[in-house]
Amino acid sequence: MMDEYKTIEKTGEGFYSEKRSKFLAFAHHVTTVEEVKELIDGYRKKFYDARHVCYAYMLGAERTEFRANDDGEPSSTAGKPILGQINSHELTDVMIVVVRYYGGVNLGTGGLIVAYRTAAADAIAHTEIVVKQVEEIVTVQFDYTLMNDVMRIVKEMSPRIVSQHFDNTCEMTLAIRKNDAETLRNRLQKAITKLP
Repeated sequence: MMDEYKTIEKTGEGFYSEKRSKFLAFAHHVTTVEEVKELIDGYRKKFYDARHVCYAYMLGAERTEFRANDDGEPSSTAGKPILGQINSHELTDVMIVVVRYYGGVNLGTGGLIVAYRTAAADAIAHTEIVVKQVEEIVTVQFDYTLMNDVMRIVKEMSPRIVSQHFDNTCEMTLAIRKNDAETLRNRLQKAITKLP
């Protein structure tokens, strides 16, 4: 089971120019469609005088949620080449927007594909690709008297502590690499159900 994926952390900017047409590209880390929509709205407002605001995105560790948008360019000449760059770098949780200022000369479908692909590639080149782990959330409730046993397991397996609440009954929410989640669950279960 794959429990790693590649994404970007900071925004990257790219540029391409052909026959006076300018292509401004922006690569963003995103995790939801709502974020994508907000960013697109922002770019449409900021570059209100541009001819096209094309984009593509890929979401989720399984890379199953994606979309490519040509924004009025001939079919598959903008969004698809942008998505192609996301795919060729095997990225996810990423969106690339390419804003086009028309230079008065038609580039033809081949020229458009090259322009959008090159601008998107330049934006990716100006950011940092990182490998992240797919995490699973494990929540455990236990009696305060079992604190040492639970904390020993947490120390040994090193999950990320998302939240914790200690009282007579304690609760911890932990995030751990997907491949290790079942082991963590089993060890915690054993610790909290051991007989006195």
